[in-house]
Amino acid sequence: MTTPPQFDRGTDRQTDHAILFDMDGVILEGRGSDPIVHSHALEDVIDDLDLDLDQEHLDTLERYEYTAAFEAACETIGIDPVSFYKRREEYSATHIIDRIRAGKRELYPDVDAIESLQERCLTGLVSNNYDPAVSFVVNHFELDTFSFVRGRDLGVEGFRRRKPEPYYLQEALETLDVSDGWYVGDRETDLVAAERAGLRPVFVRRAHNATVEPDLEAYTEVQSLSELTDLV
Repeated sequence: MTTPPQFDRGTDRQTDHAILFDMDGVILEGRGSDPIVHSHALEDVIDDLDLDLDQEHLDTLERYEYTAAFEAACETIGIDPVSFYKRREEYSATHIIDRIRAGKRELYPDVDAIESLQERCLTGLVSNNYDPAVSFVVNHFELDTFSFVRGRDLGVEGFRRRKPEPYYLQEALETLDVSDGWYVGDRETDLVAAERAGLRPVFVRRAHNATVEPDLEAYTEVQSLSELTDLV
């Protein structure tokens, strides 16, 4: 479920612009969640349902993606793939939260720069990570600068709406009632989603994407979030 946005569109901030941020690799250190969370999540579902699976099924069902192979594996063992996938994702989100709570991942040092943007435009967080995990990160690290916070929904529908689809970015713009702005990401899919949503794409360099060259005609590149003050 969408995290209820908290923002003030009063007379002190008249703007029709917003700057939105991806979370993993932009706000939160590391390219993304460790794949082990999905392995552990699958183990939890197997325990719940008392299943006995061979290694081939285990390898297919622990993958992040919802694929035809995932559906076929579920049908072979006689379980509904859509409900199974969502149940596994619920556990994945829990394991992601547990790892962050345990200090496995921290914020990038330049995240403090976002606070200086508040007087210029609205800010938001829109991620392909699960909505419960994104909400936890905001609360855990006290990121109260964001006017809108959204991760993808758990389950197949949320998987299909993830970036590069612009669905959640468009939702952010509609909720914030803005018509223009920027989206800051660390992957080409972020930049494509930004373009599709009518936002200006910004590519932030991190250690994990130091050699990546996005295949887009136009985007802004920054080495640090601190550079966004001049951009905005």
